[in-house]
Amino acid sequence: MKKIILIILFGVFHQQLFSQDTLKEKYNLMPWPQEINENNAPFKIDEKLTISIAGEDFKKRVVNASVQFLRRLANRTGVFIDTGFPINQEKASIKISFDAVSNLTIESDETYSLEVKENSVLIKAKTDVGALRGLETLLQLVNFNQNGYYFEGVAIKDSPRFVWRGLMIDAARHFQPMSVLKRNLNAMASVKLNVFHWHLTDDQGFRVESKVYPKLQEKASDGLFYTQEQVKEIVKYASNLGIRVIPEFDVPGHSTAILTAYPELGSKEGANYAIERFSGIFDPTLNPSIEATYTFLENLFTEITPLFPDEYFHIGGDENEGKHWDENEKIQEFKKEHNLKSNHELQTYFNIKLEKILKKLGKKLMGWDEILTPSLPTSAVIHSWRGKREGLEQSTLIEAAKRGYQGVLSTGYYIDRMLSIEHHYSVDPIGDVVLTKEERKRILGAETTMWSELVTSKTIDSRIWPRTAAIAERFWSAKEVNDVNNMQKRLEVINFQLEELGITHIKNRAVILRNISNHQENNALKTLSNLCEPIKIYSRNEAGTEYKTFSPFTLFADACVADAKDAVIFNKLVAQENVNEIKFYLKHWSKNYDELQAVLNNPNVKPLGELSKNLSITSNILLNILTKKEISTSQINKLNASIALLEKPYLDVELAVVASFKNLITSSQKKYSSKK
Repeated sequence: MKKIILIILFGVFHQQLFSQDTLKEKYNLMPWPQEINENNAPFKIDEKLTISIAGEDFKKRVVNASVQFLRRLANRTGVFIDTGFPINQEKASIKISFDAVSNLTIESDETYSLEVKENSVLIKAKTDVGALRGLETLLQLVNFNQNGYYFEGVAIKDSPRFVWRGLMIDAARHFQPMSVLKRNLNAMASVKLNVFHWHLTDDQGFRVESKVYPKLQEKASDGLFYTQEQVKEIVKYASNLGIRVIPEFDVPGHSTAILTAYPELGSKEGANYAIERFSGIFDPTLNPSIEATYTFLENLFTEITPLFPDEYFHIGGDENEGKHWDENEKIQEFKKEHNLKSNHELQTYFNIKLEKILKKLGKKLMGWDEILTPSLPTSAVIHSWRGKREGLEQSTLIEAAKRGYQGVLSTGYYIDRMLSIEHHYSVDPIGDVVLTKEERKRILGAETTMWSELVTSKTIDSRIWPRTAAIAERFWSAKEVNDVNNMQKRLEVINFQLEELGITHIKNRAVILRNISNHQENNALKTLSNLCEPIKIYSRNEAGTEYKTFSPFTLFADACVADAKDAVIFNKLVAQENVNEIKFYLKHWSKNYDELQAVLNNPNVKPLGELSKNLSITSNILLNILTKKEISTSQINKLNASIALLEKPYLDVELAVVASFKNLITSSQKKYSSKK
């Protein structure tokens, strides 16, 4: 009997999985919900559509979201909706109900249900934030046929896998204007991210107004900083979207800007500090052996923390090599007096002092995983960023959880490294590690990180999106939702919906290309940008010109992105051995060098000449081989010589189809007859 029951249960489970996979092919939802079922009862979208809200919406989150929903829906469909604001009627088309207003903490409930029927749409949630998540899903269910637009007829029950789903934006290396932050907050909400980690201080700038220590903005910001009123504005804007804001003030390292304003707090006596113009790890460090440092930080944090209502406060704590500590005799004496055997222990001493200061201010200290030491109180939160690429067996997240610390993961989600979406999507925040219930609870979630050494407000969107939309799915959806091909199918649609929200990741690429071609439209240059990707893992201009914070970021590499569109398609075609489609692309690329001539005299384009020329040569030879179905020794020699040149970086980019070219040569040698 037990065996029969198990067989039945397995059959039901298998059928559910099959059903979900089928629905993933049909609907372009991202992140994918926990449970979805069809009812074949779509709701027609017309001018009579209305929204009502049942719930004490005293923070007006749902009202604001409903108004924006109606604007976005009208813009997408072109329907002239009669009533552009929520109404107080039970006969409304879309009925939203929720039980409580969220305080935006890690305990907030974002669960919601959504049911689309022929005559009504129902969104039910435990909190107002859950209702917001439901509205975003509903917008992704918009479809059309020859008769007009409609919401797909489905029933959804949904909730997040992790309570902390974040995006970190570095506004210190390159200052990011308010408009950049707001449009990215809108995009975050659209894919159900709920934490904006705001990196506000570093060697290149201190970006928040201080009335207690005004030299911070006067001497350490180049005039690029957020006023306290602007900080409040961003926090409120994020709150309306159900997003928490976590500030980061990086100490004791990465503090050149602070020391430019207040050099007396530095560890190198008599140093002439100045804002850092380059990127990297630098020596200036706060002096942990003098009381003035802690007085400064306590006064500063007492002023700043009220601007950020969230309980968590990030103090950085990363990449402090302690060179200036080693050179300072007084600091070395201080270490001996306090029995501190290493700089790591000295920094722990510093962190413990900060933890007490922040605790007094009602905050939890959070820091990068260098702060993880045996004597650090478990009330601190570990932000894991190091893993196998730093020589560790696994990310520090698991170690932290097992040792009693709450943790957030960013290992594997460093989107500024310009790795493919397939790479990031393959990373599961926990993986296959076996954890106890308490250990699992300590793993709050994960964040993507957008460090801004190589981005400006013009290019930052193309580095964050659309990859972050797919990564957000790994933070929200069930672990089993991990099919790359299906994700890419859905992401293609979500990508354009991000543009509707004002994200500039598509249009600004064309702006940059026009800039470097002297404002000319050039299809050959555009073709190259769809085949090339910025070189990866911080190797951009490694052996060339070093970028400063005020260097130009309007070059060819800035118009290229990870997952170059045509390269992704071509590589799949080669893997599938789709000869006809392969020939289509090769024919197009064989003309690239001739078509590029119109703009090749431009100094910012000229270095691409060799790349374009060898792309055309390689494409033409391969096209002839595939057309005639024969290959010669002479052709192989020419291909090898050309590909040797294509493998080199050009203007900080790499051609993303080289491996496929090599595969075509190998397969052609096996398939086709040889001639001399």
